[in-house]
Amino acid sequence: MLGKFFSKKTASTEQAPVHSSKAKLVGTDLTLNEKTTVIEEVLTTYRSDNFPHGVLVVCSHFHVNSKQAKQLLVDLTMPFPCQGELDAIAVTLTDSLQQQVDFNIDLKVKAVRSFSLTGCGSNIKNIIAIASGKGGVGKSTTTVNLAYALIAEGATVGILDADIYGPSIPTLLGLKNAKPSSNDGKLMTPLTAHGLSAMSIGFLVDENDATVWRGPMASGAFNQLLSETAWPELDYLLIDMPPGTGDIQLTLAQKVPVAAAVIVTTPQDIALIDAAKGIAMFDKVKVPVLGIIENMSYHLCENCGHKSHIFGEAGGIEMAKAKQTQLLGQLPLDINIRQDADFGLSDIIENSTSDIACLYRRIARNIAGQLFLQLDNASPLTPTVKIAD
Repeated sequence: MLGKFFSKKTASTEQAPVHSSKAKLVGTDLTLNEKTTVIEEVLTTYRSDNFPHGVLVVCSHFHVNSKQAKQLLVDLTMPFPCQGELDAIAVTLTDSLQQQVDFNIDLKVKAVRSFSLTGCGSNIKNIIAIASGKGGVGKSTTTVNLAYALIAEGATVGILDADIYGPSIPTLLGLKNAKPSSNDGKLMTPLTAHGLSAMSIGFLVDENDATVWRGPMASGAFNQLLSETAWPELDYLLIDMPPGTGDIQLTLAQKVPVAAAVIVTTPQDIALIDAAKGIAMFDKVKVPVLGIIENMSYHLCENCGHKSHIFGEAGGIEMAKAKQTQLLGQLPLDINIRQDADFGLSDIIENSTSDIACLYRRIARNIAGQLFLQLDNASPLTPTVKIAD
């Protein structure tokens, strides 16, 4: 039946079904059961990096109803945030079936590894470290925007600033000079910014004071921030790691129950060399690296649209191949990102469908999707063992 209504268009990361002219003619004449069959087959045959075997193979609940005459509502229960990707499929289905199609996603994120944390740490399902081999690559800005992007995709998210010596999260969230409170005198209540729960040493220490601590002291302070914060129920806690691969980074990677890590780099050769060291560090402590984000990948001219690769080209792609990991996405060198960061804003909050917001949302989906695909036992990529009779 699918061949009568849809053909396929290949994209580099996401591949949406495209309607045929025949679908336009017969879409309005289909019964609800026939439309349900079409939607089911499209979701089954759809392919992308996050759905290598289709959507329904990871979906635990699928139902189509038409309570409103002009709308088909598709209920899906999904294991990772993917609203933006499914919205693109919904647009194509709407055009093909000549009826509004919307996806209602019930997100059921599970922990990909078991761990125990004291206090309210047990409310955290997955901890993801966002790291870089060197400073100045935009790691903290990327972390904050990815957190907002995951929220826009439907997840509950927290952010923990592990950069004890140079905390920038308070500024990036517009929470400079804010101080955490405590309801019981034992656990700190995280501060919130646009639905994002956050904790940082920057909330506790004056920004003009230098934090002069040896490695063990800094590590101890970070562990306290993690375990003595009253975190709400979180699907993901993003940790903004300090730049580099020294003692602090190694200690944090070993002591914190991190599910996986993401490396942020720029296309410059010197940055890529340090990024490779970051991957090697996580390999040593047995923390899986989901992939690489290439920040400042290019500059897009506001006047003519010309793309300039100021810091080099394809460095992240080549590194991902060399390290047998994925390029999760490329981000431009954009003045709006810098201005928003300085003022504690984010384009994702102001306009979640803007070009910049869509880039961050796609990378956020890739991170969450790859976390599930690579590490969750429910993943269709998980090897199965069969015992012969």
